[in-house]
Amino acid sequence: MGSQGEQDGRSAGGRYRRDDVARAAGVKVRNLRYYQERGLLPPPRREGRVAWYSDDHLTRLRLISDLLGRGYSVNGIAELLNAWEQGGGLSQLLGLERAMTRDWEHEEPVTLTAAEMRDLFGPAATAEDTRRAAELGYLWIDGDRITHRSRRLLEATLALVRQGVPLAEILDAGDFVQDQAAALADRFVGLFRQHVIGPDGLVGPDGTERLSATQLDHISEAAAALRPVASEVVAAEFARAMARRVEAEVAELLRAQAPERRTGQ
Repeated sequence: MGSQGEQDGRSAGGRYRRDDVARAAGVKVRNLRYYQERGLLPPPRREGRVAWYSDDHLTRLRLISDLLGRGYSVNGIAELLNAWEQGGGLSQLLGLERAMTRDWEHEEPVTLTAAEMRDLFGPAATAEDTRRAAELGYLWIDGDRITHRSRRLLEATLALVRQGVPLAEILDAGDFVQDQAAALADRFVGLFRQHVIGPDGLVGPDGTERLSATQLDHISEAAAALRPVASEVVAAEFARAMARRVEAEVAELLRAQAPERRTGQ
């Protein structure tokens, strides 16, 4: 098994191969060349035959995707990025994006061969389970090599399988948890957007209205403060809900095992 940097396609210093930066940004590989041709994305740095993309490329790709999602055209985004660069605001905005999106995930990917994965799960795993796990984003499959995005989640899945829980039902639960986590994230981000960033967003429709450096710094600090708060709130509420649910389940089991009371006693 390779090092962690090799496993997630990134080496020390935040360097990504083409496929890995596209996957991390959630875009198609062919879009990289298209964005470069349209002036939206700087070219990668080449070492021999390998093109290396950086964290700055990843940040800009995410910004492009966000602007596309907001209805901007590719030409409009190019003009907007150029205006920000001319005005010196692009580096601030890219820095803000990095500050707001970093440090949310601390997962160690695990790369195994297909045979090693079969040895781990045995007959509990089927081809359909593998397909579904990839569909849910837990696995990346490259020929005979399978990368699970999180060692913690892989080990938790194995623990449940070894206790007799069917893998298909674990994946059902994972699908449910992803939906609930997305809803929670939407709620926290909505609060942040409304009360910290404000209703006008970062820029006006024409790209001329930008927040000051002081305001951008404030938003970065608020995003850093949100990370532990959001995690602690969710963890505390889940622990409380589990305690109540397990207590109720234990009480029900005890009632079911208690001898029936005889009438007249």
